[in-house]
Amino acid sequence: MKKTALLVVDVQNLLVEHCYQGQQIVERIKRLIAEARERELPVIYVQHHEAEELVFGSPGWEIPASIKPEETDPVVHKTAPDSFYETGLHDKLQSMSIEKLIVVGFQTDYCVDTTCRSAISLNYDVTLVSDCHSTVDSPALKAADIIAHHNTTLHGFGTPQHTIRGKDSASVWEA
Repeated sequence: MKKTALLVVDVQNLLVEHCYQGQQIVERIKRLIAEARERELPVIYVQHHEAEELVFGSPGWEIPASIKPEETDPVVHKTAPDSFYETGLHDKLQSMSIEKLIVVGFQTDYCVDTTCRSAISLNYDVTLVSDCHSTVDSPALKAADIIAHHNTTLHGFGTPQHTIRGKDSASVWEA
């Protein structure tokens, strides 16, 4: 069995407030975090910073209290869509012997997509939890359509050795 971690990408108050079904997704993520802890799997948080809306330390930048990291949970800070870019996340995962990531978070078409694709390039297997990521409407597509598109596009994406698999939160722990 590959050593697995739950990666919680950019679940921050501002994004929860603005993204499609944000609060419902946080509730599902909360259950996944509890299940990961029961299984003694690490929970790793990624938190985005930017000058305009997600200003370091601002209320919108904060992780919701209902899923706040425990003192021992790693929290990685980033400034780009890729959770691995200039963050030390890869080194942290390597030090923990992690081979598989279960990915949840915001925003589907930016940070979730980019992080999943980068993880494959760095030789991780990825499970994208299909009902635990979200985004906002774009000028071309509704958020629900963007989410559905990414669930379809990313499922099966990868290399001969490492692949993204989409699973919903009810079946994420099944083999």
